[in-house]
Amino acid sequence: MLGVCYYPEHWPESWWPEDAKKMREVGISFVRIAEFAWSRIEPEAGRFAWAWLDRAIDTLHKHGLRVVMCTPTATPPKWLIEQFPGIVPLDEQGRARGFGSRRHYTFSSPDWLRESRRICEIVAQRYGAHPGVAGWQTDNEYGCHDTVMSYGRHDLEAFQGWLRQRYQTPQQLNEAWGNVFWSMELTDFAQVTLPNLTVTQANPAAALDFRRFSSEQVTKYDAMQAAIIRKYSPGRWVTHNFMGFFTEFDHFLLGDHLDFASWDSYPLGFVERSGLDEAERTRWAETSHPDIAPFHHDLYRGIAGNKFWVMEQQPGPVNWAPWNPVPKPGMVRIWSWEALAHGAEVVSYFRWRQVPFAQEQMHAGLNRPDRTLSVGGHEAMEVGKELFKLGVLAPSVQSSVALVYSYEAAWMTKLERQGQDFIYSDVAFRYYTALRRMGLNVDIVRPGASLKGYKAVVVPCLPYISPEAMSAFRETQAQILFGPRSGAKTHDFAISPQLPPGDLQALIALKVTQVASLRPGLTAAVAGHDASGREQAGKAWRWREWVETELQPQMTFQDGNGALFTQNNVSYLAFWPQDDLLQEVIRAHVIAAGVQTMDLPEHVRVRRRGKLTFAFNYGPESWNIPDTATLVLGEREIKPQQLSVWE
Repeated sequence: MLGVCYYPEHWPESWWPEDAKKMREVGISFVRIAEFAWSRIEPEAGRFAWAWLDRAIDTLHKHGLRVVMCTPTATPPKWLIEQFPGIVPLDEQGRARGFGSRRHYTFSSPDWLRESRRICEIVAQRYGAHPGVAGWQTDNEYGCHDTVMSYGRHDLEAFQGWLRQRYQTPQQLNEAWGNVFWSMELTDFAQVTLPNLTVTQANPAAALDFRRFSSEQVTKYDAMQAAIIRKYSPGRWVTHNFMGFFTEFDHFLLGDHLDFASWDSYPLGFVERSGLDEAERTRWAETSHPDIAPFHHDLYRGIAGNKFWVMEQQPGPVNWAPWNPVPKPGMVRIWSWEALAHGAEVVSYFRWRQVPFAQEQMHAGLNRPDRTLSVGGHEAMEVGKELFKLGVLAPSVQSSVALVYSYEAAWMTKLERQGQDFIYSDVAFRYYTALRRMGLNVDIVRPGASLKGYKAVVVPCLPYISPEAMSAFRETQAQILFGPRSGAKTHDFAISPQLPPGDLQALIALKVTQVASLRPGLTAAVAGHDASGREQAGKAWRWREWVETELQPQMTFQDGNGALFTQNNVSYLAFWPQDDLLQEVIRAHVIAAGVQTMDLPEHVRVRRRGKLTFAFNYGPESWNIPDTATLVLGEREIKPQQLSVWE
């Protein structure tokens, strides 16, 4: 189904019935409302104005639309900040991040936690049983605008309490953090400071624990909201809308108490936030890279319940990226169908109408400010008609290939990047792209998730191997490929006592003795044979390692040192390959695992859902579907920015 984000408080009430009627004509079924409406719901402390919101929900429900109700905590009103100024977060430089936009709160403020609980209970009590309310979204985009971590008094006190519970004694804390170094030893938890404003780099173990603590704060906060909603709105689902290329808290942990995950898909904006180089960004500027949105579809499908929504789908140019091009004609339709092909139950567009004022006035909607459908609106209507034609899509099933993704790995590599361009989300994305170039469905799973039933597993980078992850790796019969830096660190962010890859040495007998980050322009030649025995050659960039082992390497560096090793069903890649070589290494890996592949052009992707195969053309040249295919939607020749579906 399709949905849309709507802000009745932005428009004259006389427009609401017509808006609702037109939503149905476009093919909209779900409408998200009220995530930023606290000041209209409660204009003054304790004084509530419900009439407008009651009428808005009733209007939408009357026209057959199902409401996604939101808690309004992403935008604390001015009177609340004046009453409790300690709610505002402090940035890393210790400066208050004040009122005047959104997300101006710290998760550690007791006043904020109490007021959040209060407003969530009041809203959930009023609308929890409304027949038009289908489900709930908590807050909005946790962490957006760098708001996971705060550096104020409340944050320090909460962090100290978290450490007391975790380590029990200062001596154990000193041991875990290695505080003997640089005379950082403490005799009381009250002496703990936050890992900011230090002369040089803060202790990475302390900084990692602060990230763990901050991530848990987000999860606890959301769990509080979800529990309130379930108390007052039984039978409705609860979700949260996550973001793209965002790793500042552990989404898997937060997803454990959701019914399903949602995410906000802005494929063009994320081109600028990706690890793509300038030439790649220019190439994909008006279509997006073919794997940016799908990577996140597969990630969020695996967060909770094997299903997901796109809560905000880009409908045209946005306003927040460094550059904001207009999507090429057909792309809004492609992005919508790409989400559905990857298992989305609903694609919801942001927003119904472009607002002509305030911070987002340059952000497109399904309608222009003059109340006529935009280009994206017409494409959304086309998707609605096509959905009606295709009917119910089959549920998602387990793929043959899994990619292990870790938020903690992102924190570790950021805190000790060692090379400026070693960015975790980039290495994970490039492994994913290599798999998708072969026409494969991919499941993205957390470390420690069961790997039963997979034929091939790729682990782009996993510095810490938890006991749960180690158990999953031991138990699977899949062919596993580990990327560099895997097993390099302990839980306390120290080098593994037996050297990297640490506990993985029980699966593959090798030790990493040296590592090097390779600056742009510096590469290392690699050659040898891949897992299928074919000759391969290419280059390492960004990262390489020196390995000590009695295993015979399948590939070697030009200086004679081993680059790729395999023992039984486990392989270790001791470098970051350039994309062409990475593609071939992963191709050999999945073929050796018995996974069928296909060769796709760089601009074409396919995705299977049930008996249907979807193909998407992001590029400048046409592509023909197989002769044996029974066409269901589209043409046999898929032209640029078009799609086809076949059985």
